[in-house]
Amino acid sequence: MASRISELIIPCQDPNGLAAFWCEVLDFVVLDTEDDGSVEVGPREGFGGLQPTLIFSPTTEPKTGALRMHFDVNATDRDQDAELERLLSLGARPADVGQTGEESWHVLADPEGNEFCLLRTRLS
Repeated sequence: MASRISELIIPCQDPNGLAAFWCEVLDFVVLDTEDDGSVEVGPREGFGGLQPTLIFSPTTEPKTGALRMHFDVNATDRDQDAELERLLSLGARPADVGQTGEESWHVLADPEGNEFCLLRTRLS
């Protein structure tokens, strides 16, 4: 018997905006909204599948410093360069976390500055 990550909670200042961004990045949909302003997004099949849902929880505190944990994403239907262009057009921006420039991945930030990496390998 083992545990599985079912939800990831991301404190943010604009839950709806960040939920919309990540829905586009991951081809997720909004699954639920709460009275406190939290927005849950996840795969089209809903909660409980292989992929965890993301819950964007409202906070008034701005992000400070680098994240201790971040997402790595992979393109599913295009090469890394095309996916990079798509992510940038959605509102991601390049981020510098001390990389050398020789890495096979791109470090990006979402609209609230949360770092994530676009890896080279395409997943099916």
